[in-house]
Amino acid sequence: MRRPTSIEELRARIDEIDKKLLALLNRRARLAREIGEQKRRQNAAVYAPAREKYILSRLQRANTGPLRADQVRSIFREIISACLALEQPLKIACLGPLGTFSHQAAVQQFGNQADIVPVPTIPEVFDEVEHYRADYGVVPVENSTEGVVAVTLDRLADSPLTIKAEILLRVEPCLLSRVSRLEEVKLVVAHPQALAQCRLWLQQHLPGIPQMGASSTGAAAQRAQKERGVAAVASKLAAAHYNLNILAENIQDLANNFTRFFVLGHDGLASPSGEDKTSIVISTRHEAGALYRVLQPFAEHGVSLCNIESRPLRNRPWEYLFFLDMVGHVQEPHVAQALAEVERRSLFCKVLGSYPAAARPD
Repeated sequence: MRRPTSIEELRARIDEIDKKLLALLNRRARLAREIGEQKRRQNAAVYAPAREKYILSRLQRANTGPLRADQVRSIFREIISACLALEQPLKIACLGPLGTFSHQAAVQQFGNQADIVPVPTIPEVFDEVEHYRADYGVVPVENSTEGVVAVTLDRLADSPLTIKAEILLRVEPCLLSRVSRLEEVKLVVAHPQALAQCRLWLQQHLPGIPQMGASSTGAAAQRAQKERGVAAVASKLAAAHYNLNILAENIQDLANNFTRFFVLGHDGLASPSGEDKTSIVISTRHEAGALYRVLQPFAEHGVSLCNIESRPLRNRPWEYLFFLDMVGHVQEPHVAQALAEVERRSLFCKVLGSYPAAARPD
């Protein structure tokens, strides 16, 4: 009968594999650094979202386990992040303070080696990138429960920045506090959208407890850290960052609660990835059938629209801008042809970005 392999022998094998892994990782890092040097000589963007999507998708398809697909993605996200930092450390602005869902989305997209710069408001994220104080910005654009983030759309219409990538973050808010029992909570603080996403849970478990808005979930967690009896609706990341107790997990009213974020930058349109979206903003004549005529070329050229939102035009009551997301990249002929006709029929048409579509989180 064959003797079972001992723990010591298994550990010795792991040590040997780790040695090989380290050598391969450093070999990969040297290649990445060489690519970075060539990008600098060509004045090319360091961040290549289409290439990153290709790498992660290919590895997830090749995975045979026992590692799960999301675990493979997390491991290689950090490998890519470390190699990217060798090419050029990236500064990423997001809604702060640290511990917000925007912070979590930035880490999900850029890894822990990126320099995350938290700022107090979404408009300030735009400002940081527009004035080159940050390389890229991460801003929320819509939530699957509560809808669009209006301030993001309003700034996109006027900003010179383009959308480089989208991020889908599964939002699983927790109730955080210095106290250890729900009965000790005297006030619940959160960003208004976070409160809205957890409205039913809060009514059921904390009836009669007053609620107060905050500029972000991170700011709410900061207050909960300072004031005993205050509970914040925020992320597990915030709980760890501010050393708070998790009184309850996953308190969102709907299980499939996602927030979509955009990565914003200066360096033109992202390269096609083979699975892309394009976002535009248009305005039409204020007359019957105007929007129908503008949208008609999408149907004629087989371009699928996946989202339409309207925002009022400032200083022009009852007139609107329309934000559209479509499947495809502007370099694809049918998309380019449709957009050319849409532009001719619109009063105003601006391409906000063509970018790799985000994979839905597991």
